[in-house]
Amino acid sequence: MEKHRGFPGRLPGTDYQFTIRRPAKAGPTKLVARERYADRRPSDRKADEGFLWALWNHFGEEPFVRGNLDAGRLSWLLDREVIAVEEEFDPESYEALLRINVDLAFANFHDVMTGNWSP
Repeated sequence: MEKHRGFPGRLPGTDYQFTIRRPAKAGPTKLVARERYADRRPSDRKADEGFLWALWNHFGEEPFVRGNLDAGRLSWLLDREVIAVEEEFDPESYEALLRINVDLAFANFHDVMTGNWSP
């Protein structure tokens, strides 16, 4: 499992986790695209913003390996702002290649992507 050095471990001042410390003994948690409903708590929305901000600042438009990124956080953005690079995407692999869908990320998280957001 690749560890993304320099990537924030969590949203500052909260318990919203962005990375995991070690691989799970039972194997990687499966990534599953989660539906974001309009009635989500503001703190959950802020965690999504913070995670996308960290992804954008750490990786930009380049593909990245899932590695030690938290499966729960990734799942809130999966198949929308974060997409698979490979056709043979394995949602249960730490080596899965992902990238930011820049157009959709700009549309859904404009402040984050333009630098008008800070943690």
